[in-house]
Amino acid sequence: MERTNLKQFILDANPNWTSLVTAAICGASAVVLSLKWIGHQRIQKKMLKARDKRDAALHQAEQAVLQFKKLNPGLETTPITTLSLNELTKRLSDGSLRPDSVLYAYLEKTLEVNKKLNCCTEILMECQEQLADTEAHRDKLLYGVPVSIKENLDYKGHDSSCGVLCKLEEPALMDSVVVTVLKRQGAIPFVKTNVPQGLLNYDCSNPIFGQTLNPHNPKKTSGGSSGGEGALIGGGGSILGLGTDIGGSIRIPSSFCGICGFKPTSGRISLRGARSCAPGQKSVCSSLGPMARDVDSLALCMRALLCEDMFSLDPTVPPVPFNQQVYQSSERLRIGYYENDGYLQPSPSMARALRETKALLERAGHTLVPFKPPQLFTVMHELVVKGLLADGASTLLSHLKGGPVDPCLRPQTVPYSLPTFIKKILNVLLKPVFPRMAASMKALCGVGSVSELWRQTKDTEEYIHNLIAEWRKLELDVLLCPMLGPAYNFSYCGKLTSALSYTIFYNLLNFPAGVVPVSVVTEEDEAELTQYRGNFGDVWDKLFPQAVRDSVGMPVAVQCVSLPWQDELCLRLMREVEQLTRDQRNTQ
Repeated sequence: MERTNLKQFILDANPNWTSLVTAAICGASAVVLSLKWIGHQRIQKKMLKARDKRDAALHQAEQAVLQFKKLNPGLETTPITTLSLNELTKRLSDGSLRPDSVLYAYLEKTLEVNKKLNCCTEILMECQEQLADTEAHRDKLLYGVPVSIKENLDYKGHDSSCGVLCKLEEPALMDSVVVTVLKRQGAIPFVKTNVPQGLLNYDCSNPIFGQTLNPHNPKKTSGGSSGGEGALIGGGGSILGLGTDIGGSIRIPSSFCGICGFKPTSGRISLRGARSCAPGQKSVCSSLGPMARDVDSLALCMRALLCEDMFSLDPTVPPVPFNQQVYQSSERLRIGYYENDGYLQPSPSMARALRETKALLERAGHTLVPFKPPQLFTVMHELVVKGLLADGASTLLSHLKGGPVDPCLRPQTVPYSLPTFIKKILNVLLKPVFPRMAASMKALCGVGSVSELWRQTKDTEEYIHNLIAEWRKLELDVLLCPMLGPAYNFSYCGKLTSALSYTIFYNLLNFPAGVVPVSVVTEEDEAELTQYRGNFGDVWDKLFPQAVRDSVGMPVAVQCVSLPWQDELCLRLMREVEQLTRDQRNTQ
């Protein structure tokens, strides 16, 4: 009764009360909408500024190329950009090619490739100034060699945005260690290349710079996260590049784009100055490594980087130079292999490439021994996913706030964003029908405490030592296994994180791993896709053949692996596979 009287009193005191409340609500809504619109405009302005900066650098590079060609009439650039790295370094060393001719030849080719593939985020015009200092490095391994670098590697005065808005307009204060070492070895970093938003994705698109296309088919992705590197090198715009790899980010774009890529043992190459959207994560190891057209180029880059400059600039890197003797060895190897890891059934072309390469190695006198990663179902969920996203993906998601989420990443982040109790409910509901998806949903909850993280780390260490014990029991030197491929159609990478088992497994183990293209997709491979069922018959298994469909003629690779710190032995197997494949092709 008293409450009714009070309400009536208020209404009598102010007959326009309802109108005032309505007006206040409308005003508040207008303010919120205005703030959102202002925020949206600020975001758009920030992205536009970054694109304008890139376009200005591209235009400046075009003008520089035209000016150089005007001053050097008759210079043929195509013969320069078709040389192998070994041939190029020899001609630069003996003086039959000048560093400026090589740089401008690659600048011209890069501009041409970028127009088709959208693979560059910025031309590093400081490369022109560096030309003046190259003579002091004539005796160095990479004297005069133009090198492309992944966008997340610091170069003084330029952003390392990782494809996220919050890292824009934060230019690096100094070069990353690898960029410094490249310069001291006579190389000329000249372009930064595109990445997916946040890096933890194996497509190559972000809201700032857009989608990078595959050099063999513009209807396919270049892969990621070093996708700009894969596209640029695969398209002929770079002879040597540097990428980073935490789940296949060097190897997948190398496979998709038909080039060679190498993920060293984590810690072999300095990561100082390599930006990330998951800093501090230690369960799944990140590596920095080379990407190139052939294996010899990868080995030369490793030789150049593993020098006193690297060891003094980053004392946490073991001072172990590249072992050229191991790399060039011709001793017969005892090679483990598997065709299906039990988690993802390989595509027909993946499986065929593995079988054909195994046969070539056996004919060459090597011994091939069956070897399959044990307990991979449990490992992928309890060690890989739970370790990589121990925080429930909150750090990655925090980097995406305040801006649009790229369409290639959105399907991946939707489950990350679900409340923990929803993930747990979905785990229970999915378990009877789709056990793999249920286990993944549970793993996305992350770890609940520091003690649980320690247990998870202990389990990882024990698993690695048990696997190494099995490896040694079989007396293996190296391992041959399938490599994810062929290149996907657009929009599938974010939906198929399950397909990373062939690559991310070796980040967990911290085993060096590299890929070598060995074949292309055939009509028979394409026809066999209609029979693909997968290992689990779940939604992911139904999506995978759709992702790789319509790929006749696309590159297919295999993956080579060795034990930690035996990087040269891994590269030695890669060189053997490359040579045997080349010889086979030449006899057909």
